[in-house]
Amino acid sequence: MCAMLRAMREEAGLTQRDLGRKLRMHNTMVHRSEIGDRRIDPVEFASWCRACEVDPGEAIGQL
Repeated sequence: MCAMLRAMREEAGLTQRDLGRKLRMHNTMVHRSEIGDRRIDPVEFASWCRACEVDPGEAIGQL
């Protein structure tokens, strides 16, 4: 899942800082989520997907 989060962000052309701004969280929290030091809940996962212009349902299906 960590690799998927990072791939979604990179494919959207976003830096960790850009995504952090969209999600209203510090970029270090984005980094920690991508490396597995921080878990994200389903609502946050859906927000991450939408910020990266990915359908959350499709992303869940890929997991």
